[in-house]
Amino acid sequence: MIPEKEELALAVDEAEWSWLRAHLERGALVLIDDSIDLAEAALKVAHDDTDVIQEWINRGKIGKPSGSQIRHWDDQGQKKFSMLIVSPYVLIQERTPTFH
Repeated sequence: MIPEKEELALAVDEAEWSWLRAHLERGALVLIDDSIDLAEAALKVAHDDTDVIQEWINRGKIGKPSGSQIRHWDDQGQKKFSMLIVSPYVLIQERTPTFH
C-alpha cells in the first residue's frame, strides 16, 4: 500500500549529516530543494510520478548532493536535515538554523 501525503508528513524526521553519510555511500541519498514540500516529494517518488520528478530534476530541485555540498557537510558533521525514507531512497532537505 502506498502511503498518503498526510502519513508521509507525520513520518518526516530529523537527522544529522553524520547519520546520513552511509546512505550517500550506497547511492540512496536524494536532496530535495526547500522550495518543495518534503512529503509531497516523497509522495511523487512513492507513486513513481516520473513526469513531475523529471521536471524537478531538470529544474535542479531534486538530485544527488554535489561534491561541494558533501565536503561542506562533512566539515559540519552535526548539520541537521529533515529526512523521509521512501525505500530504497532517503530524501533529505537542509535545515536552516533557527535562532532564539
